[in-house]
Amino acid sequence: MTSAYAESPVITVVRGNPTAEQVAALVGALLSTASPATPAAGSPRSAWWASGLPGRPRGWRESGLPR
Repeated sequence: MTSAYAESPVITVVRGNPTAEQVAALVGALLSTASPATPAAGSPRSAWWASGLPGRPRGWRESGLPR
């Protein structure tokens, strides 16, 4: 059984003869800068959190004022 990754190399060494540790360091550096495939789901915001946002009424005193 062969995988799709074994068929074509992603990284090609043009000059030199890198050790396995050097190739592993390069792959680690490239993977650390890559963005995740799916964005992390943010936690749902509560109504209490949203009440502090600008543009929201600041309580019952401001709720009757013209906007």
